[in-house]
Amino acid sequence: MTTLMIPLTIDPANQRQVLDMLRDNINTVIRTLDGWIATNLIASADGTRIVIHSQWRDVAAVDTMRTDPRMVAYYPKLAALATIDPIMGEVVEAARA
Repeated sequence: MTTLMIPLTIDPANQRQVLDMLRDNINTVIRTLDGWIATNLIASADGTRIVIHSQWRDVAAVDTMRTDPRMVAYYPKLAALATIDPIMGEVVEAARA
């Protein structure tokens, strides 16, 4: 399983708008893509950050998502409101209670 973490830095005045955009994209695009497993959105209390935490079957599924025409059209809209700094990797340890 491949994990994609995307920290976004935003103006606090835009946090609600960005969260709405992300939710819409998850529900209309991401859910339709082969290899998608789950996505969590984490919003900072001060409104300046959102972290997208997604799990995918493998790196190929992430690459396919990134080149999907709907995502290619979506990225500039998100980039207009947020600084994007993606991190992709494998979970090397998970601890639970």
